[in-house]
Amino acid sequence: MSSERVHRTAHSVEVDAAAGVVYGLISDAVQWPLFFPPNVYVERLEFDGTDERLRMWATANGEIRSWISQRVQDPQERRIEFHQTRPQAPVETMHGTWIVEERPGGTSRLTLLHEFTVVGDRPADVEWVERACDTNSRAELDNLRHLAERWTRLDELVLSFEDSVRVKGPAELVYDFLYRVGDWPDLIPHVSRLDLTEDSPGVQIMSMDTRTADGSTHTTESVRICFPHAGRIVYKQTATPALMEAHTGEWSVVPDETGVTVVSQHSVVLREEAVERVLGPGTDLAAARRYVRQALGRNSTATLELAKRHAESAIRML
Repeated sequence: MSSERVHRTAHSVEVDAAAGVVYGLISDAVQWPLFFPPNVYVERLEFDGTDERLRMWATANGEIRSWISQRVQDPQERRIEFHQTRPQAPVETMHGTWIVEERPGGTSRLTLLHEFTVVGDRPADVEWVERACDTNSRAELDNLRHLAERWTRLDELVLSFEDSVRVKGPAELVYDFLYRVGDWPDLIPHVSRLDLTEDSPGVQIMSMDTRTADGSTHTTESVRICFPHAGRIVYKQTATPALMEAHTGEWSVVPDETGVTVVSQHSVVLREEAVERVLGPGTDLAAARRYVRQALGRNSTATLELAKRHAESAIRML
């Protein structure tokens, strides 16, 4: 630990679910962007069943932050220890522990501990990190409790699917179309407005108005992380339509010897209490799943087809 003063925080929540269920949710960090509000994207770099290395992107006090995290999983003790190997300033060091305890009656208690140092130990920077830890920890624990207590119904509430098209054109042109999201109101009919901020290259924060099939408009806010060399753009909606608790996705451009496959992937957690309010009395989850699948698939397929036209027409013009 650094010679700077060590600061500590502790947050706990009682969960009306088995300890094994709670541990399972915190152990699968790749799913955190779908389940935890602050997390935008998690990439597993290494994992041998115990030791794990992750690249993580998350919001912190309204900013997008990224770091490498090393974790050690202990499923027998239901503990996960972590530390950031490449923290982002003002954090100098960050260590922590997830602890799941069995409680009477099949319930559990989840505790999240942090200890950190800050470069120079400046009070304003310490306050910034403490506030980020507090806000994110509370959001993560509250949402985890909510998910764990509905564990038996998650298969009905979580929906994942993908759409794809084949393109006879350069992967670079397809990716360029998907990357230039600021131009989408001029290129994609169902996008009526889009405000874009990209203060760090490849990290895009956007607010978008989308027209639906019935002519109405809904507004979403998203963070996109762009990987041009891999042909991938991952995103998370930070403000979702009423029917969805969470929505993450990915655009991927996959070249091969005969062309390019462009894929749009979606993962959604439905907001059960909004189903009848949004879709009408008597609507069940199965109908809500079909509605979301069709609505998201329709818009993403339209975007894929326009990316295809963009790449293929450029080749013909040459």
